[in-house]
Amino acid sequence: MLESPASLSRLRRRVARIEGTRVSSGPARFATGHAAIDAWLGGGLARGRLHEVMAGDSEDAGSLSGFAAMLALRIDAGKPLLWLRTEAAERRAGKLYASGLGEIGLHGGDLILGLLGDDAALLKAANDAARCAGLGALVVESWGEPKPLDLTATRRLMLAAEASGVTVLLLRGEARESPSVADTRWRVSSAPSIALAADAPGPPAFDLELLRRRAGPAGRRWRVEWNRERRAFQPLDGQALSGAVLPLAAG
Repeated sequence: MLESPASLSRLRRRVARIEGTRVSSGPARFATGHAAIDAWLGGGLARGRLHEVMAGDSEDAGSLSGFAAMLALRIDAGKPLLWLRTEAAERRAGKLYASGLGEIGLHGGDLILGLLGDDAALLKAANDAARCAGLGALVVESWGEPKPLDLTATRRLMLAAEASGVTVLLLRGEARESPSVADTRWRVSSAPSIALAADAPGPPAFDLELLRRRAGPAGRRWRVEWNRERRAFQPLDGQALSGAVLPLAAG
């Protein structure tokens, strides 16, 4: 049966809308709150992906944990955060400090902590958890360069994240860069904060370096601080002063 010109025109418009949606659609993103970083990333970091965060050196374990907690708050504050770590990571980085986490806006009721005996158990639990769509975010924290954490392991985590929509943050303390399918890879180091009035400690501050990005160029650096009221990162301006490090791990 022949279609009328009007029917064909409507059909073409419907197809064009569908195709346009397919072309323009991409991964949903969450903004960091830092305008320059979000612009560089095309609106923020991709949800439902694996993102890798490395410490600048062995002294930056607190910054690694702090940055991850703050980033997790930007992903989905309405759902619980599951934090999985090995016993080795807890020994080296210290236990998560409830008061310090509360100071950045992460409250105890929002966090579920899992402590695993070794890296094999950590990755098994992480693969299972990454499939749970009820999570707001999943933090997976290891230390050193565990053999089980190879290219295949990161691919499994990425596939699980893509299937469920859960954003996975893979934290690596005292580790070198290695092959990974992570959507982005960051290096975080502590930075001196700016004191508030009466020399009160300022907000926590970080030096961030985007080491790798699958969807575009990397190699950029930013110095940022955390705004607790906005629950967002922002540029660190003014004269930096020494000290003022927010404790996120208990010694």
